[in-house]
Amino acid sequence: MKNVNLKLVKMEDIKFNDDLFIPIKTKTIVDTILSTEGGIFPGTNTVVIGDPGVGKSTVLLDWISDFHYRSDKKVLFVSGEMNEIDMYGYAKRFPKFKKLPIMFMGDYSDCPKEAIEQVFDQGYDVVLVDSWAEVTSMVQDQMGWARKKVESWLLDLLDKNNKGENQANKNTAFICIQQMTKAGEFAGSNRIKHMTTAMAQLRFDGRGYDAERYIEFSKNRRGGVGEKIYFSLSRGGKVDYSFETVEDDS
Repeated sequence: MKNVNLKLVKMEDIKFNDDLFIPIKTKTIVDTILSTEGGIFPGTNTVVIGDPGVGKSTVLLDWISDFHYRSDKKVLFVSGEMNEIDMYGYAKRFPKFKKLPIMFMGDYSDCPKEAIEQVFDQGYDVVLVDSWAEVTSMVQDQMGWARKKVESWLLDLLDKNNKGENQANKNTAFICIQQMTKAGEFAGSNRIKHMTTAMAQLRFDGRGYDAERYIEFSKNRRGGVGEKIYFSLSRGGKVDYSFETVEDDS
C-alpha cells in the first residue's frame, strides 16, 4: 500500500482575499441565475452545453462583453471554432464583440499546449473557451496523450488559475463550452463534472423556426437550478433576455 501524505484542512484556518467573494456582474437579468448574489464569482468554472445552432457562442460572448464593459474586468476569448474571417463577420452583426481580445487557436496549431499555458498565465478575470473539445483535441494531437491525461492537464491548468497562480494574481473564472452526446447529454469524464462550479444548458423550447431559446442551470454551487431565462438573438446585434415562460399549446 502506498503511503499517502494526508492533508486535513479546517476552514477556520484558511484565509482568502475578500475580492474572491465579490461577484463579477453583467448588470443584466443574467446575473440573477449566475449566482444568488448576482453575477459570476472569481475562481469558478462553468461548463455550458447546448443544442446545435441555439446560440451558445453568441450568448457567452455577450456575457464576457458585459463583464468587460460594464464591470471593467479583464477578459479573454479563446476560439477553437472560428478564425479571424468568421469572427470579423460575426462582430459586424454584434458590434460589442469588436474590442474583445481573442486568441485564435488555429494560429498555434504547432504549439497549442504552450500557447494556452502562456496566455492563461497573463492573468484574466474571466476567460471564455470555445470549445473544451477543440482545445483538448489540439493538445492531444500535439502531445500524443490519452484523453484522460489531456483532460487532467486542462483541469489542473484551470485550477491553478482559479487560485490566482498567474502573473497578475487574478482568480480567473472560466466559462467553457462543451460538446453534447447524441442523447443531448454532457460529453466528457465525470471528473470534469465534479470539478466544475456550475453547468448550464442552452436549449430550444419546441421545434421549428419559431422555437424559443432558453438558458437553464442543472448544477450551480453558487446559485439555484432549474430556473429558465428565455433569450432571443435580434437582427440588431443584441441578445434580449426574459423570464417569460412559453405557453404550452398541448
